[in-house]
Amino acid sequence: MTYVIAQPCVDVKDKACIEECPVDCIYEGQRSLYIHPDECVDCGACEPVCPVEAIFYEDDTPEEWKDYYKANVEFFDDLGSPGGASKLGLIERDHAFIAGLPPQNQ
Repeated sequence: MTYVIAQPCVDVKDKACIEECPVDCIYEGQRSLYIHPDECVDCGACEPVCPVEAIFYEDDTPEEWKDYYKANVEFFDDLGSPGGASKLGLIERDHAFIAGLPPQNQ
């Protein structure tokens, strides 16, 4: 199990969660943030600091945002497990599902 970043983060990327994460497992894509499922230790520190309430425990993700779990996991298919987001900085891409969304929160 892991935490998932869903639709409210798309085109917002507040990053308060990044500052709170003790294991540096929240990576920044072009339009959204992503939690690495193998690096996350399920501490939950990120969830309460998200100002747009975009972070959910996998089982608690609202039904309309269930596809974001797959997007969070598959975002790392090419990256593998880099061992920390701060090493990479902004990753100039998004999962195809996120990239295909119309502009959000405007």
